[in-house]
Amino acid sequence: MSSHDELKESLAEVIQGAKLKAKSRGTSIKPAVETLGSACYENGVLPHELTELIDLVTTSAGNYLDQASLNSIIRNLYPATKVASEIVIKVVACLGHGVLKPSLTIQAALLRWIIMINHVIEGNALSQSYPVLFNLLDTAALRPSLCQLLAMITRRRHVRPHRIQTLLSLSRQTGSDPALTGLLRVFKDYYPEIIVGEATRGKASAFKHPDPAWRERLDEIQSAHAQTSRNANAVQDAFHVARNGNGARKATALIPEVHTSHANESSVTLEEIENAEGLVKALETIEMPNQLISVLADPLLQKLLLLRPDAESLQRASNWLVSCAQDLVSGDGDSEMEGILEIMRGYARATRNLPPVFLSLLSEVLKTWNGRGQASMLEVLSYVPLPSSDFSGLYEAVFQRLEAKVLDGTPSSQLAVLHCYTSLLRNWAAFLLAQPQGRDSTSSAIPDLVTHVNKLALTVLQTAAAASSFPASNHDNNSSSSNTVATHSAVLDFYEEASRIASNPQLQRHAQIVILPPPLVYLLHFSASPATVSRLCGVLARYKAGFQTAMAGSRNSSTYSVAYINGFNGFLMDVCNCLWRARAFNAQDANAHGCLLPPPSSRT
Repeated sequence: MSSHDELKESLAEVIQGAKLKAKSRGTSIKPAVETLGSACYENGVLPHELTELIDLVTTSAGNYLDQASLNSIIRNLYPATKVASEIVIKVVACLGHGVLKPSLTIQAALLRWIIMINHVIEGNALSQSYPVLFNLLDTAALRPSLCQLLAMITRRRHVRPHRIQTLLSLSRQTGSDPALTGLLRVFKDYYPEIIVGEATRGKASAFKHPDPAWRERLDEIQSAHAQTSRNANAVQDAFHVARNGNGARKATALIPEVHTSHANESSVTLEEIENAEGLVKALETIEMPNQLISVLADPLLQKLLLLRPDAESLQRASNWLVSCAQDLVSGDGDSEMEGILEIMRGYARATRNLPPVFLSLLSEVLKTWNGRGQASMLEVLSYVPLPSSDFSGLYEAVFQRLEAKVLDGTPSSQLAVLHCYTSLLRNWAAFLLAQPQGRDSTSSAIPDLVTHVNKLALTVLQTAAAASSFPASNHDNNSSSSNTVATHSAVLDFYEEASRIASNPQLQRHAQIVILPPPLVYLLHFSASPATVSRLCGVLARYKAGFQTAMAGSRNSSTYSVAYINGFNGFLMDVCNCLWRARAFNAQDANAHGCLLPPPSSRT
């Protein structure tokens, strides 16, 4: 039985058992509840089952489940996908006093659940329910969770004079309840000139995430389901201000959230933007937030600054990073290194850009880097801008230090650096394609990079070949063969990017063609994998097309020597001799290399 079938069977058993009183069931319902909870924890709950479970826990009429069972179900409600607005409306509708309402304990548990899934809720159901939630603040049992939820969803349009007055009155009646004081401080962020006095000076709730471990498990379930179903809803909504205070990752917790103070009724703040249309309409009138360093972690602010560039904001962000770099280099902020790298990776991934100050910072950090956060470091460096001169200066300042820290002689470390260079070459090609057609400058950085990677690629293939030559068992033999094919694929990934640059007429104006090292061509050609041979032929075909285009132009005809072209033509001749002409290792044909076999071995 599959896990989903198990969940459906136990859910049906629990729903049926909930209709009967305990004495009428015959058997205990607890085993079914435990099985249901385990199934939900392992794989999450799909929308249909989630609807049934919410109907079960929010309905008191005819529901004879005990409080412990209901609480257990709520604790294990891990939605595998985005949560529909209808689910949230049902939860909000069950709150408050009434004979048909669930107990206040269950209501508090449901509010806690809403807080923990707030980041995966579709639509604006919570914002639309703001008046209902606010009017429940006089219920003491629900007040702590309600204040935290309201603090998370409050926007400037929600802060009204009558609500401020209500909060102040409740705060006085409850003796400055910390939860109410915390919510008042959120209100004050929007209208500091209105909320004054002693109201916000007392002890306030920190509004921490109720259960970080629960949030981590939810993220794992959502990621696994998104990867399986290729669900685009797993992507973060980039048209809402990111609220990271509740269960944020360590990286984003280092960056302040977007808050805009000193706003007036006629101004527009980022907190009010909810979709792409709203951003476009208010683009020219949006007020900048208090701390522009938030651009490093907030997708919406990143979009605003890309569409409405502001040199001051980038400089302020740069100053913050420089300060962090000084702490890291001195050893004071070593524990935050991974967080800083993750922040920079998110910024570079969103903007497809790595400002010069970031590059200078990384150059300094690499001097004392301990290797933690390696994946983030490699991805950040793949966005290094294309230098206007050669590659040597960039290599000495950054990549040489990177290789010294990462390369340890193992295939995994070599492949990690190779993947970084592949992404770097791809990003440089994208940058050049985005340039105006009239630009005709030439940079030696791309040929220099390919020349440098030629040596690394040969080392990677030789290391893989050595590992596959000495298997300890049949199982190791199969594993090593698989690893060799994966290594060949990683090497071909790089040369496919290089061959696309070589065969693209627009890119040829910016970079000369650098051919593959002869040993690398034949190591790949004699691979046991047909896919590897096929991809190699594709790479060589694109290089051939690139040379034909380059030689056809009068300006480029003298760029490549006859010996250089003949050296490449020898690869084509040898491949043809091996695959189609039944003359493998023949060195007598024009330009043929005989697959680099020495003369005595090539004679028949």
